[in-house]
Amino acid sequence: MYLCIVIRNKITMENSQHDRYIASYNDYGFKKLFGTEMNKDLLIGFLNALFMGQENIKDIRYLPNERLSQYCGRRAIFDVYCENENGDNFIVEMQNAYQKYYKDRSVYYATFPIQEQAPIGKEWDFKLKKVYTVCILNFVFDEYEDDAEYLHHVVMLMDTKKKTVFYDKLTFIYLEMPKFNKTVDELETPLDKWLYALKHLQQFEERPDFLQGKVFEKLFEQAEVARLTHDEYRSYWESAKTYLDIRNSVRYAEEVGEEKGMKKGMKKEKTETAKRMKTDGLSEEMIEKYTGLTLEEIRTL
Repeated sequence: MYLCIVIRNKITMENSQHDRYIASYNDYGFKKLFGTEMNKDLLIGFLNALFMGQENIKDIRYLPNERLSQYCGRRAIFDVYCENENGDNFIVEMQNAYQKYYKDRSVYYATFPIQEQAPIGKEWDFKLKKVYTVCILNFVFDEYEDDAEYLHHVVMLMDTKKKTVFYDKLTFIYLEMPKFNKTVDELETPLDKWLYALKHLQQFEERPDFLQGKVFEKLFEQAEVARLTHDEYRSYWESAKTYLDIRNSVRYAEEVGEEKGMKKGMKKEKTETAKRMKTDGLSEEMIEKYTGLTLEEIRTL
């Protein structure tokens, strides 16, 4: 089984320097909480809540998170890449910047763990393990924006005539976080609690009573800003500033109000952000991830 998670959250980060807890949707913050060996039980807890008993992950092992396509030379840089005790693989990614062809990207990322299952130099029976792509999104799909209750999408290959699952080893799960507006009293499942914690973590002043259990105790313990070293805090805040650059472009566009002005303002801010990231030596793939600009646009800067 392979799993790809992408997280995007809409909450702003203006007060990041004064919060008690880090933002789980911050690129560095997410890796800190879910991409380190000491915190692997947090990732296991979230995934088991997500699968609601359909999968029971007991352990994971982190793998190198950078992959190079053997066909086009393009790199894929995942926030987290790991496998469970059965050798099933998981790709976990969080992203803040909107990308026009986001579905295409999620499908492209899922191809890497599929290709890597092919053994070298021996006959193969083409029996694949499962691949999951789980995306926690900071936006709503246009085609579902009128359905405020439909936020949890599970997508598989389907037989269009029979309306049944044709292939159950390739699954895409999309969570539209702007639609998750449950109050504390409405939280029913472990997944509800995880989504509430992920969306509001930065806003808490202390761990609330309704988020009980060892896994949530550790989540809040590891999320304390005071626990970060000087270098960790600098990396965390740099990631926060990148997010703010993108949010500011959206706000500017909203203030302008007109479609032309919106597009111009957003593009200008993304371009300026990309220039700074390029000057700081970030790879084209990372700039593309954060800003949503295409590689062609980045290379012309």
